[in-house]
Amino acid sequence: MKIQFLGAAREVTGSKHLITIENGKKILLDCGMFQGKGMETEEMNRNLGFEPTEIDHVILSHAHIDHSGLIPYLYKRGFRGSVVCTMATRDLCSIMLADSGHIHESDVKIFNKRRVARGEAPIDPIYTEKEARASMELFIGVPYHRKFNIDNTIRVKFHNTGHMLGSSSVSLEIVENGKTFRIGYTGDIGRPSSRILRSPEPFTQCDYLITESTYGNRLHPQLQEAETELLRVMRRTCVDKKGKLIIPSFAIGRTQEVVYSLNKFFNSGELPKVPVFVDSPLAVNATEIFRMHLDSLNEDVQRVLEDDPDPFGFKSLKYITKVQDSKKLNKSKKPCVIISASGMMEAGRIKHHLANNIDDPRNTVLAVGYCSPVTLGARILRGDRTVSIFGEQHEVNADIERIEAFSGHGDYNEMLDYLSCQDKQQLKKVFLVHGDAEAQTFYKGVMEKAGFTNVEIPAQGDLFELE
Repeated sequence: MKIQFLGAAREVTGSKHLITIENGKKILLDCGMFQGKGMETEEMNRNLGFEPTEIDHVILSHAHIDHSGLIPYLYKRGFRGSVVCTMATRDLCSIMLADSGHIHESDVKIFNKRRVARGEAPIDPIYTEKEARASMELFIGVPYHRKFNIDNTIRVKFHNTGHMLGSSSVSLEIVENGKTFRIGYTGDIGRPSSRILRSPEPFTQCDYLITESTYGNRLHPQLQEAETELLRVMRRTCVDKKGKLIIPSFAIGRTQEVVYSLNKFFNSGELPKVPVFVDSPLAVNATEIFRMHLDSLNEDVQRVLEDDPDPFGFKSLKYITKVQDSKKLNKSKKPCVIISASGMMEAGRIKHHLANNIDDPRNTVLAVGYCSPVTLGARILRGDRTVSIFGEQHEVNADIERIEAFSGHGDYNEMLDYLSCQDKQQLKKVFLVHGDAEAQTFYKGVMEKAGFTNVEIPAQGDLFELE
């Protein structure tokens, strides 16, 4: 049996890990899109490193695009196997992948205008919204904790990782020549004290472990501190300075957490009396899916539900879907909070809000999640005084704030604690993925101090034989 690392290898995006069994069957752990490198990612996403028609099964840890975003491209290229995931992941992918296809179509239209102007041939989108919707016919939703027989030699079980709604670790049992291989894949590991999600669960003992390392060199502040900071920034911006608070946020997971925190302040009477807008059609649809899966949310949310039937809605909150309503927000000079995707500030309506508001010192841009080093978000956070948005230079006069405790990824202590369910003596090898080189090197040292051995940091394309 072999495993090859074809994405999220010494970087964060593009998760794809290919398992090849001696009988020729091929299993893909995640099929994510590379993000954050401009046109460089176009080529990276189109060149998969394998033939899609040869893949028998995709096992999907969660719905984020850097883990699921190339499944429609597999479908377009002839893949007709199964995509096995949790129920909530399937539901979220039904809106996220369609939205991704729509974005690809829109981006290509703009890109092709420039190509034609240069006398170059137009290109097709990597996939369309229609192809994304068609790919959903391959999805199989499986409940947490149920051992699912993919066939007579492959079994999978999902455990909650608390990273986002439906996120899971993957426990694989694969029989090859009468021998059972136990492979564990953590996907992305959430935090033990999430505002809305259940805490990460222990997962089945494995022989080979593939685990993330996004925050392998960082420690997060406490969640309570994050909510206090959110309220402070909101008051300072919207009340004291009469400005706009712009919160770039991932449409799924982070947006619902921020809204839930604001809802709590509204219920307690602490929320300033300014309008709050969630300006993201995807976030609106995702919030409806959260409402469908309330049983997946933690005990705090369950208690809130006893008195508040909608923890993702309050009187001063408005969800926006129409483009014209989004444009009105930019024309208005009144204090407000705008929560909009994407979290890395690379795409979506947030770019329009930044272009129209980042030059005003009354305003604040508040980052509440991870930004890959090459993204617009990273450039703003590192203190660049001018940034390019839609090809135009904008002065950064707004205040720039960051609250890392809203992150959906565990820090190195939280990840290490999550892995404590594994007997280190039974682990033959540990593979670190989904992290930049600096974070991975530091985290490898942390793991080795904790008693883990044979820790590998695979590079893109590295192939390993499992024994």
